[in-house]
Amino acid sequence: MTLRTETDKETGVAVVTLDRPHRLNAIDAATADELAAAWRRFRFDDTVRAIVLTGAGDRAFCTGIDRSTAAPQPGSPFSTDDPLLRVGPKANDLWKPVIAAVRGMACGGAFYLLAEAEFVIADETATFFDPHTTYGMVNAYEAMHLAQRMPPGEVARLALMGAAERMSARRAHEIGLVSEVTAPGGALEAALACAATVAGCPTEAVQGTVRAVWAATETARAHAFAQAPHLIALGSLPPERQAELFTSRSPGGFRVR
Repeated sequence: MTLRTETDKETGVAVVTLDRPHRLNAIDAATADELAAAWRRFRFDDTVRAIVLTGAGDRAFCTGIDRSTAAPQPGSPFSTDDPLLRVGPKANDLWKPVIAAVRGMACGGAFYLLAEAEFVIADETATFFDPHTTYGMVNAYEAMHLAQRMPPGEVARLALMGAAERMSARRAHEIGLVSEVTAPGGALEAALACAATVAGCPTEAVQGTVRAVWAATETARAHAFAQAPHLIALGSLPPERQAELFTSRSPGGFRVR
């Protein structure tokens, strides 16, 4: 199993933990399947009224798709096979509130998950970045997700600076990506406290509110997503060249702002 789920029956809060710390909680095919199954299971579990999503270990919340297990993509711009499109709660028709607790790195495909959480709590160790452009890939779905949460200029900077720059938790809080910053190691506890409060409210009112907030942005998101496969197909380098850029980059060559 690459995912751990635990439920506190007393509070009605479930904790979903990405459990691949040896791979910085990167999402492989098994993890994608387990996430989708967990969200669908929670839809029918009335004992679960709120969910906290986090990552195992100290180094990363999630570093996106596991490139070592990623399947090849179709060559046509009219076809896409993105396994991360189905990993989030909203993609699986779950309208119970999800709160993300971030420690360490959150990058690339992690934004598929963060974008479908109601809000994000991060500790001071958290950093946010997206290396797509550094490795010759169009940053499409991730940037579109972030554009619903952050000012456009901040989205553009994060997307275009790639692996050369990381956004600190404090900066993420200033621009609205993160709702609260805690001391190191404190994000999960803070998220659990918020989730317990939300879970104590009438569930129909809570889920209706979640759906209402999502409705405010989903139309724009759907229109943007319709363009993503074409942009990715047209602008990304061939996979073998992407792999060369990925393996040639020296670690540690970035600044934090």
